[in-house]
Amino acid sequence: MPLDTKSFDLHRVLPLSSDKLWHILTDAKEREKWNGPDASTVLETDVADLTVGGVDRHRFGPADAPEFEVETRWYDLTENERAVFTETLIFGGAAVSTSLVTYALENIGAKTELNITVAVSSFSGSEALDEIQQGWAGGVENLAAYVQGMVQPT
Repeated sequence: MPLDTKSFDLHRVLPLSSDKLWHILTDAKEREKWNGPDASTVLETDVADLTVGGVDRHRFGPADAPEFEVETRWYDLTENERAVFTETLIFGGAAVSTSLVTYALENIGAKTELNITVAVSSFSGSEALDEIQQGWAGGVENLAAYVQGMVQPT
């Protein structure tokens, strides 16, 4: 089977300082709260090691059966500025895809511009590429809603 690849960028300006957004983007328990394409998908952390060279392991999928494994390996953690990591999706013990992801954060007053670049290689066919992009787009929408809920007056 040939290797299928795709790159895409996502951009958002979020109403939080870069230090607060950094924590939401990189803390494993925070990522569980927003990192899924829709409300029916969960991310459950098994192992978290937020250090350069560290590995996080998660289970991902529908709440009643999170069947995918996700392995995140951290390569660059420049606090409040950027994070670079790979994310490998594993199903049934086999890698389905691996993505190289870059988060770039830039302060804009009390807000932060978040730029995400994803370069994905699919080992399971080209149809997975659009699904992965849609998953990331949904995750960014969930992130924006989560952040907005944090800054709303109560």
